[in-house]
Amino acid sequence: MTESDVKNLDQSNMLKILKDFPEQIILANQIGEEAPFFSKEVSSNNFILMGMGGSAIGGDLLRSYLNGIGGNKINMSISRGYNLPKYADDTYNFIASSYSGGTEETISSIKEAIVLQGNIICITSGGEIENICKNNSLPVINIPGGMMPRCALGLSFFSLLQLFLKTNLISDEIKSVIKSSIDETIKLLKKKSLIYSNIDNEKNYAMSIAKMIKNNIAIIYSGNELMDVVNLRWRGQIQENSKALAFGNVFPEMNHNEINSWIYPDDLLKRFVAIYLSDKDYHPKVKARIKAVDNILSEKMDGTVKIESMAPNLLSRMFDILYLGDWVSFYLALLNDEDPTPIPLIMRLKDELSKI
Repeated sequence: MTESDVKNLDQSNMLKILKDFPEQIILANQIGEEAPFFSKEVSSNNFILMGMGGSAIGGDLLRSYLNGIGGNKINMSISRGYNLPKYADDTYNFIASSYSGGTEETISSIKEAIVLQGNIICITSGGEIENICKNNSLPVINIPGGMMPRCALGLSFFSLLQLFLKTNLISDEIKSVIKSSIDETIKLLKKKSLIYSNIDNEKNYAMSIAKMIKNNIAIIYSGNELMDVVNLRWRGQIQENSKALAFGNVFPEMNHNEINSWIYPDDLLKRFVAIYLSDKDYHPKVKARIKAVDNILSEKMDGTVKIESMAPNLLSRMFDILYLGDWVSFYLALLNDEDPTPIPLIMRLKDELSKI
């Protein structure tokens, strides 16, 4: 594959967006530091983030990250749908995250939160959600538009992280850890950007993995903590960018059901590629389970991939592996002769729904 091939397929220049991801993180932190806070006092540690797709996964990542480092008193759930959870009431803090500002499910749920008179803030680049905020005097964290929501994860996650750093729900010690981790993450991803954006680089691990997946189906496995959301991100990026099927599960749960399905249909098993996302802080039993499962599954397929970041802190490790997955999905799209940006079947679905 040549640079000319990339330019011909990548019509919306996702390559540049991926290369510039570290700069997106820098911008997101600046926006988050300067952005408004909740208009009401944050008197409860209960939060509900309302969002879908690429806008919701920032909340998933934050929840997983904060749980992983400890030292916080935040109870956050993610609401993906038209309605808020039945337990939601006026004691909750609500965050509406919609990159486009036009996500119909999030619009519906934010209207419910307004009726509840909850403590609400929005993260968006504009659209109807920004108008709703203006009409109801709700604070807005404005982030730049112009990208597909899945490409704006740096904006949605780090602006959200900065929001929580302004609360008293995270200890000063952990806040210090987070701030240094952000700096280390940016430095690491700048190095990885140079490697992954060089198509001819023999050390381009992303391209190597994409070649393994081509004409096969990726199965992403991880622990049920720390890398669970990174796992979800890998699947979503392969599905949207590469236009390819991808599935996944977490340990130890998959050992109690899914592991037994790796028998039939036997003619398809060779078409799967198992990708294990690991972390040094996994429970020892989870590490043992991953090794044991790999011993079993490696007999049934041509190859497996084991990925573990050596970065010194959890935030860097999460984004190191996440960033690799973004690049894998980009190169897999090109290997499939697809432009990674368009989402034809999602657009067709929206068209079909408009007729109902």
